[in-house]
Amino acid sequence: MKVVDNNSRFLLDVDRRGVPGRDRMRTYRDEDEVDLLIVGCGAGGSVLAQRLARHGWRIVVLEAGPFWDPDTDWVSDEEGAHPIYWNANRIVGGEDPVELGKNNCGHGVGGSMVHFAGYTPRFHPSDFETLTRDGVGADWPIAYPELKPHYERVERELPVAGQHWPWGDPHGYPHGPHPIGGAAERAWEGARACGIEMRVGPVAITNGTFGNRPHCIYRGFCLQGCKVNAKASPLVTHVPDALEHGVEIRADSMAIRIETDGMDACTGVSYVRDGHERRQRASAVVVAGYSIESPRLLLNSDLGNGADQVGRYVMVQGAPQVAGRFPETLRMYKGPPPEVSSEQFYETDQTRGFARGFSVQTVSPLPIGWAEHVLADGHWGKALREYMRDYNHWSTLGALSELLPRAENRVSLADQCDSFGMPIARFDYSQCDNDRANIAYAKATLTRILEAAGAQDVLTIDRYAHLVGGCRMSATAEQGVIDSDHRVWGMSNLFVCDGSVMPTQGSANPALTIMVLASRLAERLAAKQVEAQPSAVAL
Repeated sequence: MKVVDNNSRFLLDVDRRGVPGRDRMRTYRDEDEVDLLIVGCGAGGSVLAQRLARHGWRIVVLEAGPFWDPDTDWVSDEEGAHPIYWNANRIVGGEDPVELGKNNCGHGVGGSMVHFAGYTPRFHPSDFETLTRDGVGADWPIAYPELKPHYERVERELPVAGQHWPWGDPHGYPHGPHPIGGAAERAWEGARACGIEMRVGPVAITNGTFGNRPHCIYRGFCLQGCKVNAKASPLVTHVPDALEHGVEIRADSMAIRIETDGMDACTGVSYVRDGHERRQRASAVVVAGYSIESPRLLLNSDLGNGADQVGRYVMVQGAPQVAGRFPETLRMYKGPPPEVSSEQFYETDQTRGFARGFSVQTVSPLPIGWAEHVLADGHWGKALREYMRDYNHWSTLGALSELLPRAENRVSLADQCDSFGMPIARFDYSQCDNDRANIAYAKATLTRILEAAGAQDVLTIDRYAHLVGGCRMSATAEQGVIDSDHRVWGMSNLFVCDGSVMPTQGSANPALTIMVLASRLAERLAAKQVEAQPSAVAL
């Protein structure tokens, strides 16, 4: 199936993994008024830049982290991958504080998708109307049918590999499913014994070659940055084409404040690069820094918060993991971390005693992650060493439980500042009773699957994954931060386009939907550009 208007896969070099075109990238002066300034080059910012560059927009992307070269910067090592995560100081609080860092935040061109597991399920139609259907959460001001063509397009661009997907809006994928390993086979056996339906995929990992991108070699380091470029991330799926069409990606540039004309329009962004504060002029600004940094930037700029909504309704998914020990060698790390999965429990079932649901997928912690798993189950000293020696006999399942949006779960600004002079972000988080019931049921389901598969021992860890929310999309200015066109309420040319805009999170990993929302926004902005010719920014 043809990929429309994105040549990134052909622009890559067959002999090296670094992104070509950097040495001839177009550059702008700070005093040049570009058509669009995007803050953040992750799932949202990169897709938006690539799409609009093809419509002739003059675009600068400010990225706080480096411009990665997989050949020279990434290593096949858990500890050595530390620089690809956002490790800046943040304060966490609330009754159930969330650990930030490698599990939730990326640093550098490509954003969090550089180190995501590659799992790319769609949101369900029900995710966009949970308040109407289930009496919880919030309804989006847009619906699934508006996003469906963009799901199909982005799935072709990544591309996504997997079996036909029977849940939500049933659909197929551009590439067939990857082969699965012994650990996934064991988990699937247990699921079948429990009457639970599973499928292989979907993962944004090439199954076979794709343009100049090689096929997956199942080396097991998806979460540390894919050195072979088989796993999709914006660094390889959208950035090359963006550069080819004139986008400047200004790495190592920390945005600290959005500048305005004192009324309802942005005039640019102040940022720090090489220790000096600078200001890039722009006719429009898009914030795409994700669920901590986007609210932080808006709050520090005193923008969009007339209804006290900036930073509120930040969500994570409950992500417990249960591991089972089997007599044969399984080597769970050999393959994409999410090999087989199920969304059988995704929608509300009143007999379970809570609203909404969860998904199930195989996961594959590497040795350091496995040690954390063992420690969380209370094993130390000699017992820890024995569990570590036994690593290759384990199969691990994870759940993603949909936790509900709550106004008090929010990002705010702390009193202390970072090295850029910006107040540090504080993130307070607490679960509700529905959240706890969801997670408990999910853990019991994972345990039941592994025991049905014949597990000799079981270990369990509680954890979170996948930040969304904080600048949520809403039907009115009193309910959120942006409208259905991603425009900040009360501002004429300020937009937010990342995971922070999501009113609910579902039980699906959010990366694909973030890219899809950016694709939709680009289409709408380009259409308004045509209506308002000759100005590209009469939005």
